[in-house]
Amino acid sequence: MYTIALIIEIFVAILLMVVVLMQSSKGGGLAGSFGGANLGAVFGVRRTSDFLTKATQWLAAIFIVLALVINLWFLPRGASTRESVIQSAPPTQSLPPIQEAPASQQLPERK
Repeated sequence: MYTIALIIEIFVAILLMVVVLMQSSKGGGLAGSFGGANLGAVFGVRRTSDFLTKATQWLAAIFIVLALVINLWFLPRGASTRESVIQSAPPTQSLPPIQEAPASQQLPERK
């Protein structure tokens, strides 16, 4: 089930990228390269913009919901307790305490 959800998530991500690239920006965008000009002829300029905006919103919402569902329900839980590399390392030897220098060797305070 995890694999199927992940494949759907990747498919939605690719569709989202294509829809975002098809939207025309102030400079024309990549809409002409991907056939966005033909899409404008079919729907009309205003309806094409509305369609791509709505498609972006829906695909982004589906992407976020799927990401949350995969994370919350399909990923394995941390039920098994394993020691980390730091915990499994042998204990380090303690260092001797730091001794303060005698007053004659200390630097004078700046004023």
